[in-house]
Amino acid sequence: MIIQTGMRTDIPAFYHEWLLNRINDGFVLVRNPYNPSSVTRYSLSPNVVDLIAFCTKNPEPMLSHMDALQPYGQYWFVTITPYGKEIEPNVPDKENVIASFKRLSEIVGVDSVGWRYDPIFINSDYSVEWHIAEFEKMAEMLSGYTTTCVISFIDIYKKVKRNFPEIGEVVGTDRLKLGKEFIQIGARYGMTIRPCAEGNELEPYGADCAGCMTVSTFETALHSHLDVPKRKTNQRNGQCACLLGVDIGAYDTCGHLCKYCYANTNASLVKENMKKHNPQSPFLLGGSMPGDVIHEAVQKSWIDGQMRFDFE
Repeated sequence: MIIQTGMRTDIPAFYHEWLLNRINDGFVLVRNPYNPSSVTRYSLSPNVVDLIAFCTKNPEPMLSHMDALQPYGQYWFVTITPYGKEIEPNVPDKENVIASFKRLSEIVGVDSVGWRYDPIFINSDYSVEWHIAEFEKMAEMLSGYTTTCVISFIDIYKKVKRNFPEIGEVVGTDRLKLGKEFIQIGARYGMTIRPCAEGNELEPYGADCAGCMTVSTFETALHSHLDVPKRKTNQRNGQCACLLGVDIGAYDTCGHLCKYCYANTNASLVKENMKKHNPQSPFLLGGSMPGDVIHEAVQKSWIDGQMRFDFE
């Protein structure tokens, strides 16, 4: 099975010590964000966890601990965008993140790491032309370290609207211009552009619109076929084929405090929640509470040992 770590928070950036403790103890407890008394216990045994998937803006804190992840397959999406501190106040300098990306790629291999340039928004400071120029600079620096770049345009979720009220959606003509330019730039630097939940409008121009965290993505990282149980994949906007499933993070805990974040309600709540974090706890946030009902997850390996892919 696949364990996700990055749809609710950034574990490598802020909670790597906790993750290492969970791996050492062999399990994690995850509170249902919509029914807090419902808790699921997941084994982290490599016998049942085929791959751990990460989404992070700062992989650097994990890089000296990669031996702990060696028993697992891995897939890392690292988000690198060129916005300023007024948008991403606690994200490290981009040059440092790019350097960490390169080191990560050297450790796990190009099949196990992808670049995310998202969300894309347009305003008076960040124009279409600015995005194109900055994207090319980054693509050149990351060339040879990944073959994938995922892009998406900002979605105005309720939390985004509350924390970033002045921003709006990117209009169709700008989406098309940016997408076409990014596809051409990506081709020059050995990267396939994969739009995230953006439909198929960029497919005629060379984008791979099949999804970003798909079964195929994980099979490529593992160099193995996965026999994934039939289940609903994520259907955000009816346009996403990604296999998201189990996520061990918690909402309102990401300390980057990006203005466009869909996972944080507000900065004050995040700061209060981060104070409740205990690296020794089986929960990412807090601990056991009266009334908790713990369910044991049904887990098994999805790797089909009879089929191997040759990607060399």
